[in-house]
Amino acid sequence: MTLTPRVTIAALMCAGASAFAQDYPTKPITAIVPFSTGSASDVIARIVLDRMSGPLGQRFVVDNRPAAGGVAGTAAAAKAPNDGYTIVMGAAGPTVVNKILNPKLAYDPEKDFEPISLYAALPNVVAVSAKLNLNTLAEFIAYVKKNPKTPYSSVGNGSSQHLAGALFEQLVGAQMQHVPYRVTTQLQADFISGTVPTSFQLLPNVIGPIKSGQGKALAVASKRRLAALPDVPTAEDAGVKGFESAAWFGFLAPKGTPRAMVDRLAKEVAAATSDATVKQRFSDFGAEALASSPEEFARYISSEVLRWREIIAKGGITAE
Repeated sequence: MTLTPRVTIAALMCAGASAFAQDYPTKPITAIVPFSTGSASDVIARIVLDRMSGPLGQRFVVDNRPAAGGVAGTAAAAKAPNDGYTIVMGAAGPTVVNKILNPKLAYDPEKDFEPISLYAALPNVVAVSAKLNLNTLAEFIAYVKKNPKTPYSSVGNGSSQHLAGALFEQLVGAQMQHVPYRVTTQLQADFISGTVPTSFQLLPNVIGPIKSGQGKALAVASKRRLAALPDVPTAEDAGVKGFESAAWFGFLAPKGTPRAMVDRLAKEVAAATSDATVKQRFSDFGAEALASSPEEFARYISSEVLRWREIIAKGGITAE
């Protein structure tokens, strides 16, 4: 399923019109971000939350819990009070991939949360170190077929970057070697040196080497080009149809959170992501602003589980 900006603001405003919703919130809201402070996911979340806090009249207290690939923070949110004062940033890893890879997961992403809204997507970029001297996606495909087990980096097993690599292998008939990193600075250093010279990566993690000429972006894994990389073609335009992979983000609330509160938050997400300043900040970061109704977000999560379950099974990907 392709991520498409769909803002149903009118419906959200009607649904959140009750007096109950108008009184909410009356105190700060805790927003659990299950990744580290300063990471791409953290920065994007804070941009939206900062914009939402004004209309809501309350600030968001960001609680970073960067453990177990996002599972720890997400599990904590599942057990939090469902009073509307705790939300969690949902992302592909802890919300979709871990459900597929870990049958003993402490929470069920589809049953233990109330989806609020999507708010952003960061397409993965096919990036190569300047050491390889490759200039097009076609040259890259020829290279990895000629050099089996060419290593590519990601930020962890089961991450969107890891799965992007697996999908790419399946689409072009290559066999590469996945190298997960826990620290992006080391990933960047090895990328620049050519130790691990390729990556299916979020732009913020490779924008430094690309801007300095130590790396090159060959294609974007989305239907549209990135405003931050206007000269870089989409994968389909470069010859690989169906190669779409993005890290997406949305907000979830613990199961049982009153619908009026969920709708109020969804309304403010839609307003925030339609704001020109927020859109520009996202664009500079290589991200696309999104919004959805709670029902649309729930359907999207389910569709992502179905899509990636097949790709994970075909790629023989297992939990660490």
